[in-house]
Amino acid sequence: MAKRTGPTNPVLQNLIHELKKKSREQSVNLWNTLADGLEKPTRQRRVVNLSSISRHTKENETIVVAGKVLGAGDLSHKITISAFQFSDGAKEKIQKAGAKIVPLLELSKENPSGKGVRIIG
Repeated sequence: MAKRTGPTNPVLQNLIHELKKKSREQSVNLWNTLADGLEKPTRQRRVVNLSSISRHTKENETIVVAGKVLGAGDLSHKITISAFQFSDGAKEKIQKAGAKIVPLLELSKENPSGKGVRIIG
């Protein structure tokens, strides 16, 4: 049996490294938890539909998905969403709802303490 090596995508490898580094520097477990979720094999990573996000969030909340956001369902309020990947349909619906998409690394720089950020999925 081959030894698991983790993600081979260099962009993802860099993101995981930066999130772990941010976690150590700021002593915030949120970023380490996200990095651990992203280190999983593709088939085990989180996949969340917009309908689920809409159901479990409130107006002006900041949420993070350690995986991919899919476009099934609609978003009924404005929120800030950060994830590793978004489907094209999800991007359109998020923008149509007036919500904001923020890259994970950018969110970790804007909010290093992780205050007010929830992990969904």
